[in-house]
This record gives sequence, structure tokens and C-alpha cells, in this order.
Amino acid sequence: MKYYSTNRKSIRVNFREAVLKGIADDQGLFFPEKIEALPEEIIRNFQKTGLTELACTIASIFVKNDIPDKVLSEIIEDSLNFEIPLVKVEENIFSLELFHGPTMAFKDVGARFLARCMGYFTETSKTITILVATSGDTGSAVANGFLGIEGIDVVILYPSGKVSPLQEKQFTTLGKNITAIEVSGTFDDCQKMVKQAFADPELKKRINLSSANSINIARLIPQSFYYFFAYAQLAQDSLPLIISVPSGNYGNLTAGLIAKRLGLPVEIFLAASNINRPVPDYLETGEFKPRSSLETIANAMDVGDPSNFARILEMYDHSWKAIRKEIIGYSYTDDQIRKTIKQVYKKTGYLLDPHGATGYLALKEYLYDHPGIGIFFETAHPAKFHTIIEEVIEENLIIPDRLKQYNKREKKTILINNRFEDMKSFLLS
Repeated sequence: MKYYSTNRKSIRVNFREAVLKGIADDQGLFFPEKIEALPEEIIRNFQKTGLTELACTIASIFVKNDIPDKVLSEIIEDSLNFEIPLVKVEENIFSLELFHGPTMAFKDVGARFLARCMGYFTETSKTITILVATSGDTGSAVANGFLGIEGIDVVILYPSGKVSPLQEKQFTTLGKNITAIEVSGTFDDCQKMVKQAFADPELKKRINLSSANSINIARLIPQSFYYFFAYAQLAQDSLPLIISVPSGNYGNLTAGLIAKRLGLPVEIFLAASNINRPVPDYLETGEFKPRSSLETIANAMDVGDPSNFARILEMYDHSWKAIRKEIIGYSYTDDQIRKTIKQVYKKTGYLLDPHGATGYLALKEYLYDHPGIGIFFETAHPAKFHTIIEEVIEENLIIPDRLKQYNKREKKTILINNRFEDMKSFLLS
């Protein structure tokens, strides 16, 4: 398998090079040169296999000749050593709970796989600096995934005051090879500085930079695993399958589109967002207009210029009509999200986090006048947003011990302005 740049001005590279570079020399995102559908029999047999065997089958398509089968199996078993259950919420509506990993967020899947792949590829004599921007859960997943891995330093940029306190503690208290940079600005500012760093000649010459955002192909590919695993757990296909994906930077949705091209029988994808809605607007008008992000209670989706949208355009040859046939966009306010959390909890006893609530809302809206069976993603444990949710449901939440431990630790960050030169000076120092 070779990977090309979405900007189409760089040479094609293998999986190892794509992972270690993170982003192409022409600043495009790496994408596999071909995605061929698996035989239907293999996909049906996923119902009889476990998650790790399923994941090995899919991953081998993308990493063949770069990671030996035995090593790949070990990487996957170590990365996916937690449950990903499909839970029935109400008739024909299921939640895929992606928060049972170490940091209790869906990004554990991609970050742990990436960290272990990169650890396998890294030459111990040459340190790699992972530069990543986060609006919440990416930071904690990447930090914990790479914590203590020899030969790799991690620098995490995040917008000051715009992630939940628990999310912040998960990546600002670890120390060792993890450094947290607190930026006076927005997530889009952080993401822009990361992209500028990869384009800066002096940094490229003096520092061995790579990325752990979903711009890195090894973060993206493993997220396709749980789409197949959700379908395997559903164990019925008498109705059209609808998957609703809480969407901010659009890596999760892109992974789902890859899964569909691999043969997963999804009728339609719902891109569920908060009031930051450049992609839903594009789906309505055909014009993509990035804008400054707005702060919401579903902070992981506070993105005004989503990086992975470039990959979605690439998959459909930039055809608006083709994209609209497979993706429908939805957008919801904080008030709608709060109301949904409360109503679903009172009616079913199921507790949504703000991001899962947007996915549920989009699914309910679509299924109102379309037949189908729906899956939405619960991308983070509700306790990560306990101050918001406790106010909504008027009850105290039980905070899991693995989250509670972070509250006892001291936050350590370096505060900078949202100017690229400030971050560059820090990296060079």
C-alpha cells in the first residue's frame, strides 16, 4: 500500500514514512492510493470473531510489508485491550460506547495504535517530537498513549480555558516525555500553529517532527475498526444501517467512509455537529467556508476549519453531489444538547455526554421519516463533563477512579500567545 498527498505535489510513500512524517512535504494529508472492498463473507464472519482478529484483518490491508503480521497482532492486542460495547438505548437506536479505554474517550483507539506503530518504527538514536493540537480528548489519549515511550517527546497545544477541567488534567499532569502548551486562543489557532510548524524550513531542519492528530494516517485507520465491530454486534441487517457521528475535525467520520469503501453496508452517515457547522453548511450550499470556532459545551467539536475535510473531498473527487448522497449534516445548540441529555436520561436511564447527545439528536431527526436501524457514537465518558451534566440532570455523578486520580495531580503547563513565533521559539529552545 502506498500513500499519496491530498495536495498531489509530493511523492507516494509507504505506511512507515506516512506515519513518521505525519503530514506530506506539500502540507497535504496522506491517503491510501486504493481502498478495495473486502469479500462479503469476511465481513459476515466478523460476527464470529473478536475485535482484535477483526482489526488485524483490516489493518493488514494498510500496513502490509511495513509491519510483520506477528508484530501487528501484538500492537493491536495491546492497543485494543478494552471493551467497545454496542448498547441498546431504545427501539432501533444503539449507542456504540467508545469510552472504555484508559482515558475514557474514543481517541484511545487511534492514539494507542499510532503510538505503538511509531514506537516500532522509531530509531532510538533519533528522537521524534510529536506535535499535536487538542480541543479536549486528543490530548489525553495521545499523552497517555505515548507516555514513557523511548525516543519520542510529545508537545500538546490546547486552548486555554476551553477544555473541561478533567480533560485538561489528563494531559497536563503527566510529566516525563509529555509537555503541555496552554495557548491564549482557540483550537483553530492551535491547529494552525501545528500546520505552520510542519511547513517551517528551520524547524524541519532542526527537529524531527511528526503528528498524532487525526491528520496522521495511523490515527485514522484504526478508527475504522470499531465501525465493523459495531456492525458485527448488531447481528442483523433487515433494515438500512444509519450511523451518526459527532463531528468536529471529521477524522471519525472519515474513518467511517473508509469502512464503507471496505465493504461495510452503511446506508447513510450523519455528520452531527454543534453550532460550529462549516461542513453542514457545505452540505447544504456546496460552498466550504472555514470560520472562527465558537465555544460550546461539546468542546471537542469546537472546530471551524476541520483538517480531515480535505480527505473527504478527496474520497469523492471534490464532488458535492456525490458527498451529499452519503452524508447528511446536522447542527445543534447547547440548549438542544442539554435538553436531550435530560430527556433521554429521564426516559431511558441512559446518560449521554454532550457529544453523544448530538449524535443521538441527528439520528432521531433522520429516523423520524426514514426507516432504518441507527447507531450513534458515545465518544467520551459523561463524567468527563460532570459539572455540565450534573446541572442538567440535577444529580451527582459517580466519577470513575481512573478519572478521579487526575484531580489529585498538579497541572504543569507553559503559557504562550497564539503566535506561531512563540511556539517556534519554545520548540527550538
